[in-house]
Amino acid sequence: MSDEELIVEFALTRLDNPGLDLEEIAALVVRRVGEDRMLEFASLNLATRGELRGALFPSAVEHVLRVVLTLRGPAD
Repeated sequence: MSDEELIVEFALTRLDNPGLDLEEIAALVVRRVGEDRMLEFASLNLATRGELRGALFPSAVEHVLRVVLTLRGPAD
């Protein structure tokens, strides 16, 4: 899944759940994309952090947040 596709998935999930914070939305995205994508996201996140091991679900959620916040740009 490309970063752009991930952003679209995140945006659609946010539209469906406007009252949730960013981390809760990222968790919903990870649940929706399935186990294979969760594993992909977690491995990308651990590689970015330079770690060999980590909890699967939280690492996948962190990857989604990292992509979303990176593409949002700097905060004003």
